[in-house]
This record gives sequence, structure tokens and C-alpha cells, in this order.
Amino acid sequence: MRNVVKKLKTVSLDTMIDKHIGKIGTQRRDTFENELKIELLGSAIRQARKERHLTQEQLGDLVGVQKAQISKLENSVTNARFETILKVFSALGAKVNFNVELDDKQMTLS
Repeated sequence: MRNVVKKLKTVSLDTMIDKHIGKIGTQRRDTFENELKIELLGSAIRQARKERHLTQEQLGDLVGVQKAQISKLENSVTNARFETILKVFSALGAKVNFNVELDDKQMTLS
């Protein structure tokens, strides 16, 4: 029996996203990227909460919201107010940085 070796074609992640989600600037791609950013934000909240050894209920008490709201934030289920997100990170003792890009200029807000 003869061994057949197939060479796999290597494709970049960007190429796969372009092909299956859509190219940059399309509505579908913009939606995908926004949802990904929200998911990453939720993961950051969950990770920071666990590192501080807090339950969702304890974090909610610190922020002044219900446990369910913290759960929704962590699971990217809700569009939370910016103020609430900042309160959550403040309660966790986390430093928050934002990058804003305008055409060819980039601003970092801390």
C-alpha cells in the first residue's frame, strides 16, 4: 500500500474571514467585528471578577446592579450603558484604556 501525502494549503485568518463573513466595510463584517469586541469585553469582565474572587452577585452589589446584569455583561447578551461598564471595571480595580481612530490619527484615552 502506497502512502499518499496531501499538502494542505495554508490560508490566513483574514482571508478566511473575508471569504466566510465578508470583506472589511460590509455590513455583515462590521456586525461580526462589533459582536466580537463585545464578547471580548464580556470575557475581560468575567476574568477580572474571577481574579478578584468575586461572585456575580458581589460585583453587582459593588456596582449597584443586579446579579443578572453582571451575567448579561459577561455573556455579551445586553447592550450595556458605557457608564455601567466603567463602573464595573472601577469596582474591579481595573484600568481601562480606549483607542479612538480618526482617519490617520489615533488617540488613546486612559
